Amino acid sequence: MARGCAFLGSDTAILCGAMSWVSERNLVAAMSNSGGFGVIACGAMTPELLDAEIAGTKALTSKPFGVNLITMHPDLFALIGVCEKHGVGHVVLAGGIPPKGSIDAIKAFGAQVIVFAPTLALAKKQFRGGADALVIEGSEAGGHIGPISTSVLAQEFLPELAAEHVVFVAGGIGRGDMIAAYLEMGAAGVQMGTAFACASESIAHPDFKKAFFRAKARDAETSVQIDARLPVIPVRALKNKGTEEFAAKQREVALLLDQGSVDMGEAQLQIEHYWAGALRRAVVDGDIENGSLMAGQSVGMVTAEEPVADIIARLMRESEAALTRR
Repeated sequence: MARGCAFLGSDTAILCGAMSWVSERNLVAAMSNSGGFGVIACGAMTPELLDAEIAGTKALTSKPFGVNLITMHPDLFALIGVCEKHGVGHVVLAGGIPPKGSIDAIKAFGAQVIVFAPTLALAKKQFRGGADALVIEGSEAGGHIGPISTSVLAQEFLPELAAEHVVFVAGGIGRGDMIAAYLEMGAAGVQMGTAFACASESIAHPDFKKAFFRAKARDAETSVQIDARLPVIPVRALKNKGTEEFAAKQREVALLLDQGSVDMGEAQLQIEHYWAGALRRAVVDGDIENGSLMAGQSVGMVTAEEPVADIIARLMRESEAALTRR
């Protein structure tokens, strides 16, 4: 993990995946204070809200942490400015190809840029464009996902990129044995979200956490695209009434497209705002029937509420034991 730790400035190269409403100051600070690397999920926040969240996180930790920004956010460059104001050291650009000038704007104030890429060609292009590190995230992950499994992506990307670049692996990782396997393949570290969503320090509602504890891997299903003209990134979440409501939301937005009431960019933003609201209902309000319970397939390995420090310590023990056996 040495390369990953050096890049992040943390004791272990375990990033906490940015989960809207969950990855806020309390979990982020706990993650960084425990030797991992916390990442604030900006999601649909305004620049003013992000400003307050970063300040609140800095009040809870003096350790490095990052900020995850959604590339399609209409105020992306203002949000980058907020990160510059606070001297954020790492910015994660997620949800699509970074728009022109965004990577340069982040690097201009000395921050490291972490990106996602669904294909090897795009990953290489982003590194040429100035990205400092890459997260390859497989379809086993929770939230917005691509179509390819983590194990296949790792076999495709790591032999080509790991020698020269910092690459983190994400999706379906629940035990240290799997961390060890990806490190052996050349990964600099891993990103995990589901494993930390129900940590003691997570502000998620008790009923949200109980839903995770009851769930098995097969309960974390991907959303269905209703209309081929409306490209919707699939989302993996625990199946409930909210899953069905999303199908209805897609039909509603598709109708607005038909009527010419919105363009494609606005349609996609409406979908993102739907997820933000649905997530809030589940995470904050505890409405586990109608809210969105975004979870990766590793949810079956989340069985109890534990402090972040204990989760990280267990993962590291398992990883070291696996490497020692080898």
